Amino acid sequence: MKKIILYVSAGLLLGSVTSCQKYLDINQDPDRIVENKAPMDLLLTNVTVNTGFTGGSDLFRYPALIMQQFTAQTQGGEVQTQQYEKYLLQSSDVNNLWSTFNAAILNDIEVIIKQSTANNSPHYRGVAKLLKAYNYQHLVDAFGNIPFSEAQQTSANTSPKYDDAAAIYNSLLTLIDEGLADLNQTTSAFVPGTNSTIYSGNFSTRKANWIKFGNTLKLRLLIHYSKVDKPGMVSKITALVNNPSATFFASNADNFEMPFFNVTDRQNPIHQFEIRRPNYLFGNKYMIDMMNSKSDPRRATFFVQFPAGSGNYLGGTSGAPQSQNFSRMHTYLRGAASGGVPTSSGAYNPLPTNTPAGITYDGTAPIRMLTYAEYNFIRAEAAVYGAPGVAQTFFQEGIRASMQAAGVAAGDITTYLATNGILTGTTAQMVEQIINEKYIASYGVMQECWSDWRRTGFPTITKVSNAVTPEIPRILPYPQSEADANRSFPGQKSDLHSTANRTFWDK
Repeated sequence: MKKIILYVSAGLLLGSVTSCQKYLDINQDPDRIVENKAPMDLLLTNVTVNTGFTGGSDLFRYPALIMQQFTAQTQGGEVQTQQYEKYLLQSSDVNNLWSTFNAAILNDIEVIIKQSTANNSPHYRGVAKLLKAYNYQHLVDAFGNIPFSEAQQTSANTSPKYDDAAAIYNSLLTLIDEGLADLNQTTSAFVPGTNSTIYSGNFSTRKANWIKFGNTLKLRLLIHYSKVDKPGMVSKITALVNNPSATFFASNADNFEMPFFNVTDRQNPIHQFEIRRPNYLFGNKYMIDMMNSKSDPRRATFFVQFPAGSGNYLGGTSGAPQSQNFSRMHTYLRGAASGGVPTSSGAYNPLPTNTPAGITYDGTAPIRMLTYAEYNFIRAEAAVYGAPGVAQTFFQEGIRASMQAAGVAAGDITTYLATNGILTGTTAQMVEQIINEKYIASYGVMQECWSDWRRTGFPTITKVSNAVTPEIPRILPYPQSEADANRSFPGQKSDLHSTANRTFWDK
């Protein structure tokens, strides 16, 4: 669990994620807007800060553990991450996650939309609508049916009804179109600038990034229909990519991500969790073995070697005897590193302490939320199903983009592509190749690898040996705070895997 701490400094609201602490009073309705006279420029800062920090918090860790990108290892008593890895996810575990989305992000977005409409600022409204669609997408994918049409209505409705997840997705697609239309307006009384921590800078330049983000986000939502309506998905993606006015991510410079700084409380939240909860997370054997089998050069920045200096990478598994002698996350998720002398076991101590074994990270790695690599894998998968484009071309470009983001040398990328970058076989076999590579490229991207597995079955992870549930979770439980406070609460899910409880695109 986590909390968001807000700071006002030099006109900016800054956030910090810690864990296992309380964030909001449970008596505060997370779907209610506090009547707030804060100007929309500060509200946008708050929204983008919280969106960025949330990208590296609970909804990043839960799926990464479920999808065996990480393993939870410690010595001594069982910790929460070990419970999550064996699928013990309880309603109280998601209280803060739910509150962050609703009270710290979506409520402020709604105020921005109202203020920007009142003061004739469609560019602000367009950005807010895209951020609203992005954050609601994650809520639907994680929880299924949620409050939407009656949410954020202040005292007019303190117990909003739960809407059908499929209907919400339709609304989000419309919301993206509305946001893009707002961004394309020729005039706007006020425009975002450096007050946005995502795509920060002169809006005359950054507007193009927001537009690319909107169209690429729409592709993400559409590919999620692959399991429930593949023909409709192909048709809609075809229309979108054939639209001559639609622009999409064209390089890693377009990534929807938030930068971080080597300053206290402004460091990457994944890094902050490692500092505050040392020895909780290590590389998982499933993912590391997949990369080892291909001599994947991304290992050098994804994980530290184990034993140190050996050139080898070793992952752990849930339920195995507890040990800390595994590869840990490295610079790709934590920022630049310095120091590091191995202990007698050959492991690196992750803590930035004065001990000689400590590797110091600066916490400046960005939180990647929607990437150019993902865009290419979406296009590759859609092309295999019949949408426009050459699947092979997009497949290789997705791998290349991921490797470039990980700092892999050009020659090593070429070598890897020659061996692992050729799509072959049936449609299902090609989709498996695409999703397996997307799984590696999604390392650090909140939730998406879990969504891909739920709708395609790839990668082919198996249930952990010490699982406390009969199946791998496919959805999160509703928060206890909703059961306590929302009179329209539909009741807790009976389990986290059956078809009846899954989100709509996973039926």
